[in-house]
Amino acid sequence: MKFTKFVLVFALAFSITVPGITQNTLSKIIKNGEIRIGMTGNQPPYSMKTKTDRLMGYEVDLATILAESMGVKLNMVELPFSELMPALQNGKIDAVMSGMTITPERNMKALFAGPYTLSGKSILTKSKVLAQISEAEEANLKKYKITCLKGSTSERFVRAFMPNTEIIPVENYDTGVDMVLNDQADALVADVAICLVTLLRYQDEGLVTLEEPLTIEPIGMALPSGDPQFLNLVENYLSALELYGALELLDQLWFEDGQWILNMK
Repeated sequence: MKFTKFVLVFALAFSITVPGITQNTLSKIIKNGEIRIGMTGNQPPYSMKTKTDRLMGYEVDLATILAESMGVKLNMVELPFSELMPALQNGKIDAVMSGMTITPERNMKALFAGPYTLSGKSILTKSKVLAQISEAEEANLKKYKITCLKGSTSERFVRAFMPNTEIIPVENYDTGVDMVLNDQADALVADVAICLVTLLRYQDEGLVTLEEPLTIEPIGMALPSGDPQFLNLVENYLSALELYGALELLDQLWFEDGQWILNMK
C-alpha cells in the first residue's frame, strides 16, 4: 500500500535518539520500547474496525507514524470515550488520539499536541425530523430526544444549546446511530466526519445531516500534563509531518476518498 511505504520512509527520515530524558512518560516509553495510545476504536474515520477486526483510521495511521518515528512499538488501547482522559491521568495510557477536541477544560488536565485536523458539530437525523427541527421554535425542542457521545464536546453542546431536549448520552457512536435508525432517538449530535461517514454507511435509511457544521473545533493529541519534553517531541513530529505533506495525504485518504468504507466492519 502506498501509504504504508510512506510511513516507513518518514520513520527512517525522522527517527531520532532521545538521550538523558528525565521526564516520566517519555522516559518510560523509551525504556519499555512501547507507546500506549488510547482511542475508542469506533469513531470513523478517526478509528474503527476492519472486517478482520483490526483497527484502521486517520488516527491509527497517525499513531503508527509517530511510533515508527520514535522507534517504539505501538500499543493501541481501546476504551470508551468517557474513560480516556481518566486513563491518561492515571498513567494507564501515554496519550489519547480519539477525535478529541482541544478545550480549555481538557487543557487544564492534559497537554495537547496539534491540532492535526479540524472538525465541528453536526446533526444526524432522518429527513422528516430535520425539517421539523429547523422549523420548530426553541420552546418546542423539548419534545425531541437527542443522543450524543458521553463525556464529549457534543454532549456539552447539546446541554448548552438544546437544554429543553431529552438528552441521551451513549458510550459509543454505534449505539447512538442505532437509536436514530430505530426511532429511539430523534437525532445524534456528533462531529461532522462521523455524520458524513454514517450517511455513506446507511445510504438507504433516509438519514440526513447539515450542509455546514455548527461549530469549528481543533482535534489534537492529549498528553500527560507533567511532561513538556514529550509534548515538544510530538509537536516536532507533527510539524515535520505537515511540512512533509503527510497530514494532507491523511486528509485525502480518510476524509475525501471513502474507499476504506468497503473494508469497514
